[in-house]
Amino acid sequence: MSKANNPSLKSWVEVKPESDFPIQNLPFGIFKTADSTPRVGVAIGEYILDLSVLAKAKLFDKAPWPFDITVFEQRELNPFISLGKPITTAVREIISDLLQAENAELRDHAELKTAALIKQNEAEMLLPVHIPNYTDFYSSQEHATNVGIMFRDPANALLPNWKHLPVGYHGRASSIVVSGTPIHRPNGQTKANEALFPSFGPCRLLDFELEMAFITGRATELGTSISTAKADEYIFGLVLFNDWSARDIQKWEYVPLGPFLGKNFGSTISPWIVTLEALEPFRVDSPMQEPEVLPYLKSEGKKNYDIQLEVEIIPENGKSKVVSQSNFKYMYWNMAQQLAHHTVNGCNICVGDLYASGTISGPTPDSYGSMLEISWQGKRPITMPDGTERKFILDNDTVVMRGHCEKDGVRIGFGECSGKILPAI
Repeated sequence: MSKANNPSLKSWVEVKPESDFPIQNLPFGIFKTADSTPRVGVAIGEYILDLSVLAKAKLFDKAPWPFDITVFEQRELNPFISLGKPITTAVREIISDLLQAENAELRDHAELKTAALIKQNEAEMLLPVHIPNYTDFYSSQEHATNVGIMFRDPANALLPNWKHLPVGYHGRASSIVVSGTPIHRPNGQTKANEALFPSFGPCRLLDFELEMAFITGRATELGTSISTAKADEYIFGLVLFNDWSARDIQKWEYVPLGPFLGKNFGSTISPWIVTLEALEPFRVDSPMQEPEVLPYLKSEGKKNYDIQLEVEIIPENGKSKVVSQSNFKYMYWNMAQQLAHHTVNGCNICVGDLYASGTISGPTPDSYGSMLEISWQGKRPITMPDGTERKFILDNDTVVMRGHCEKDGVRIGFGECSGKILPAI
């Protein structure tokens, strides 16, 4: 275990017990303030540690190899994470050492400390990476089964290929936005079951999809592939991901080529990337896979992560309600298998690519990861505290996703992934 993950570590920066960002986390993001340009920061408690300030003070000279410290002055993390895990992991270790309660190097340097620590509520978080490519998987057996029961034969809910490969499709990277960015209800074609012809207008069945996503930190050449054993070397970290979905638009358009306008109008990610190293203590066994997968998809060791997830709906002028409590550990196909399958044909990957898990649903209705399932196609609406009902998401509703791991008294969180739905333009 990395020394930065030691559960006994304490920081001289105050960290509340319920905080997502103890010293054992140290996620990376991009922020700006009224007085600064976008730059790289690390979350600690209620603060952001400005890494460009530390770099100029030569505090990263302890890294095992010299590197260009201007990577911390960029508006995206790609230049930093492309340095490779030996450097990025060393930077995290140095930051951990500087923040430990007994280390006076930064703690007692009043001027440097003041310059380096910014309150999170005084900063604006930006999209953490430039995303060259985005792939969305469909890897929750519970979710795929629920959808299959709704739309196909309940006795054969899963399609024949589902347990043999991680199903996925290539999505639209340009419409991925950072938490807090509003999303307009999309317009498109829909067709009612009883209608002869489609109609055009705002989506009526707007949904969230509770997902997580991993971001790659290494590129590959066209024609090469990544094995399940090597996948962790390419994954920099994880974010929360809301893959907004226009169910009625998608239903009419998806045959024969799959999702298009029902998906590409917007997806939301959390601003902090939690590194794979920080999540190491929370690895758990994957679900049993039956039938046996092909050799290139076999993986050894604990490849899933025990990450508790929740979704809250907040009406504009009403009380909120948590409508889902799920867990990333339920995923049938793990990230190593997803990346191995994605590249087995020689597909090249890029630094900053984003790979979403697909909707994360658990075994019980309170753990379903979409309103499609929670309301069961609108047949079982949920009642909000103000007495209104939700079958799907209404205009001016805000959807907030949260996630955290907890073990040995340490809580590692992702912050919020939130988005408000505005009326269609």
